[in-house]
Amino acid sequence: MIIESLLTGAVQSGTSVLLTVCGETVTERVGVINLGTEGCMAVGALSAYIVCANTGSPWFAVPVACIMGGLMALIHAYFVISRKANQLATGLTLMFLGLGLTAFFGRNYVSVSVTGFTRVKIPLLSDIPIIGDAIFNQDPITYLSYLICPLLCILIYKTRFGLILRGAGEDENVVFAYGHDPIKMRYIGVIMGGMLSALGGAQLSIAYTHTWIEGMTGSRGVIGVALVCIAAWNPAKAFIGAYIFGAAQALQMMLQQQGLEISSFLLMMIPYVLVLIALFITSIRRRQTMPAELKKVFESVT
Repeated sequence: MIIESLLTGAVQSGTSVLLTVCGETVTERVGVINLGTEGCMAVGALSAYIVCANTGSPWFAVPVACIMGGLMALIHAYFVISRKANQLATGLTLMFLGLGLTAFFGRNYVSVSVTGFTRVKIPLLSDIPIIGDAIFNQDPITYLSYLICPLLCILIYKTRFGLILRGAGEDENVVFAYGHDPIKMRYIGVIMGGMLSALGGAQLSIAYTHTWIEGMTGSRGVIGVALVCIAAWNPAKAFIGAYIFGAAQALQMMLQQQGLEISSFLLMMIPYVLVLIALFITSIRRRQTMPAELKKVFESVT
């Protein structure tokens, strides 16, 4: 029972992080780091919630959230790609912009309830012992995330488009020599990243919590950026990392419910401490596998 509850919590809580990680993986593969992922995620969460509250349709809310996240990422892309602004500073500015906008426009929706996505049980598969209910009794966005991760792996590693995408993050001169525009590919990668991050935010607000509060993303976007580095820019490895983070969050909530004589603030630190430990362990390998154009971003500030 405890294991099943932990697995269910891991999937429910980890899905928003997983989608954010997938989006940031695409972004960093083209040689751009977007620390504003948190802002894209927050904008996606609020826009989905507003649309769902006013139309009653979560299906209509999802594409709107993705569009809004893409527009936020477009701002980042314009400044760092076209205007050559500092990527880290621009990303942080975008993050605070997103959090500020959602705090302002979301204040009237804090007490508004919505009918978002509900959990849909898949017959037979949901009856599998231990893992069945955790994996196959989830909301539609979570089911969609099961497909996005493997499809993203295929796109990046098995298609010509993915080869060009990765090339833009390794050497833009080679991409240009083969008749493609590296600037265009970077724009595509950053916008795709923003849209996927916003989809993660939508899952959080209209499928997982069914509520809106200021700062509800809880640094999930920042964690997503860290997990991309931990996973060495590989979506398949990031898939595991996102669910481990979700399991850690579910565990700390379960421990709080047990009424243990431990500060709730210490328990809330568990998922983030795990990420810090993982970053420390993978710090050497991370520099070796980082896309070449992305290395320039960090070398410029050292």
